[in-house]
Order: sequence, then C-alpha cells, then structure tokens
Amino acid sequence: MTSEPGRCVGGHRGEERDPGWKSWEEEPSSQLDLPGNEWQLKDTGVVSLEAVGQDSPVTNETRLKTGGAAGRKAAVVQKKGTEETERDSLMMELTGLVQKVVRESSWWERQGIDCSILLSAFLSLPAGFLLLGSSQALVFAMGVLLMGTAHAIITVKGTHLASHGALSESRAWGGFWAVFFIEVCGSFPAKAGIEAHVKLHHAHTNVIGLGDSSTWRIPFLPRYVYLFLAPLAVPVLTPLVALGLLKEHAPGLALRTGCLMALGLYSQYWLLLHISGFQSSGSALLCMLLCRALFSLPYIHVNIFQHIGLAMFSPHRRPKRIYQMTHGVLNLPRNPLLDWTFGHSLINCHVEHHLFPFLSDHMCLKVKPIVSQYLREKQLPYHEDTYLSRLRLFFDKYPELMVFAPPITDLVGIQ
Repeated sequence: MTSEPGRCVGGHRGEERDPGWKSWEEEPSSQLDLPGNEWQLKDTGVVSLEAVGQDSPVTNETRLKTGGAAGRKAAVVQKKGTEETERDSLMMELTGLVQKVVRESSWWERQGIDCSILLSAFLSLPAGFLLLGSSQALVFAMGVLLMGTAHAIITVKGTHLASHGALSESRAWGGFWAVFFIEVCGSFPAKAGIEAHVKLHHAHTNVIGLGDSSTWRIPFLPRYVYLFLAPLAVPVLTPLVALGLLKEHAPGLALRTGCLMALGLYSQYWLLLHISGFQSSGSALLCMLLCRALFSLPYIHVNIFQHIGLAMFSPHRRPKRIYQMTHGVLNLPRNPLLDWTFGHSLINCHVEHHLFPFLSDHMCLKVKPIVSQYLREKQLPYHEDTYLSRLRLFFDKYPELMVFAPPITDLVGIQ
C-alpha cells in the first residue's frame, strides 16, 4: 500500500503523492486545469487567451478605424472573446486559490479524515448487530439508531465520495472503492450511478433536460406523501430500479453487478439471523428496512432543496461554469448529524463541491471560507438557507416546484 501509517487507500510505497491534479504546476495560467476528470474539463469552458485573440497586436480601435464593415465585425467578435476570457479568468483565479490550499494540505486532510469516518462506521457494525439482538426495547432502539447511522454514512457519504474518486489518488483504487461502496453497500450499479450523478448532474447542473434534478420529481404524489412518506420506500425502490438498469449493461457487467448487490443485501440479512438472533426472515427483512430508511427523509429533502427552485438553464444558452454553479446550487447550514452522515459536500459545502467536485468532504470544508469570500468579492451569488426554511418553501410551493415544469433563467449580460 503506502509507507504512511494508517492510510486506507492505495498508492505507491515511499512516494509523496500529488494532491490529485498533477498537471497544475506544468500548465500556463491561461490553461489552468480545474479539479475533475477529462469530461469535466471539457465542460468548464476554460480557454486560452490566445484562442480568443487576446494577444493579437491588432486592437479593436485599429480595426474600427481601418477595416470598414469587416473590421467592425472583427472588432465585435474580439470584444466578445475578451469578455468571454474575463469570465473564464474568474474560474481560473478561484481554482488557483483552491489549488494552493490543496497543495499545502496533508494526506490526512485531503482524504484521511473522511476515510476515518467511513472506517468508524464499519467498526460500529458489530455493536449494532449485537444491540439489535436485545429483547429490551431501549437497547433495540439504540441498535436501530447505530445501524441506521452507520448505513447512512457508508451508503450516502461513502458512495458519494467514491463516485467522485475522492477516496483515493490512485485511479485503480478509486475504481475499486466505487464498485465496493456503490454496488456492495449501496445496492446500485456503479456505472449507472456515476453516469447519472457525475456525468449528468455535475456536468449539466440545473440544465433543463440534463441535470435539472427532474428525476426527483414525482408529480402525481401529494405534497404530504412525497415529503414525509414516500422517502421511506427508498430502501425498497433502490434495488428495484437497479435491476431495471442492469438490462442496459453488458451481460458480464450486469452479472457482476447483480452478484455484488446480492452479496451486500444477503450479508446484512444473514448477520441479522445469525448474530442478532432474529427468528424469522420477515422480522429480519423488516429490521433491514427500518435501519435503511432511518435517514431516507433528509436524504430526499437534501437532494431537492439544494437545486430545485434555483436558476434553471436552457441547454442552448447555458452560462459559464462559475455562473452556472453559483446561481444553481445552495448550501445548507452546518448540522452535526447530517455533516457526519452525509458529508460536508452534500450539506454545508454544496456550492464548493459543485465548483470542485473531486475534493473530499473535509477539503470542501477547508476551502469554503476562500470560495465564499471570493464569490462575494466578485458579487456572485452564494446561496444559503436553513433546512426548515427550504422545507416550508417546498411545502407551500409544492406544485410550482415539484409538479410543473421549471422556468428557464436567462442571465442577461452573461450568456
């Protein structure tokens, strides 16, 4: 593994790994890489100054004076290109600030803290199974709470970080953790999960028909049912949806995914029967449902609160990345329970996460003051609201937000 003691992800022995983005020091400032995979970099819109004629010795004034109609047209094109570059430079400047923080951070900050939280969840499972075997109601309730919390940490925080490759700087280990957390623990195909979350939701955040969070809308459900009852069915619906998605996979991949999903589900079922001492299959399955549904309500709420109701964009007139993310993403305040179970990137650092999706939860929290200060200095939105405020908003305006098609936002002077 590595020469660093206690490290829970892969690496090379005796080598100090770069914090994930190895080409930063080698790239010119006008071509600065953003945190993410190749597909994300293509979507950021970062271009070189030369690509828009910024360094051309022929100025706009010269073209206007000497070029006639053609010169005026060229001047307009160059001016537009200059404005595009100025907007791109905001993202590059912010990336440079974040890059500096990441380079100066230790492995423990970059990944170790989040790995230790996930490890603590796994270590708490034996105690949870033992508590669930008690005949005393209070002790059994403690077992449900412990098992449900551990399950939320593993299947929400763990799968989310694994889908972004944030648990390891090694591509091979990143793939392993993605399959383990998403398929074995989360009962969902890793390929489908990554494509839906990373390649659609993140690449096309709040773009109508692509990453507009429409998958969370169920228009025929009344507000009471959707907000307070339907989320409890998530543990049952997740593997059922997964089975439907396996039809789109190659036979070998579908077989592997199906086996790993079955392994994860059957392992918990077997342990409830043989460690907790449940006497019937029905009682064991009911306990699985209870533990897995413990955090289903806030899971659904968080997923809709932080995007729906904010700016939505046309796929043909989408703004640059920094405007797209700052107008279409919202942070919730710090919450000790949700920060621990879901992770900072899903709760109080969601804006930072969408700007830099391959940062771990702790690193999102660390760069939060820098990002928030920079956006406010540049007079860009930095949306924040409380959980209860968003819940009231969605309850009061449920048809507008969750039933009818969202209006398209046109950022005048930006697009």
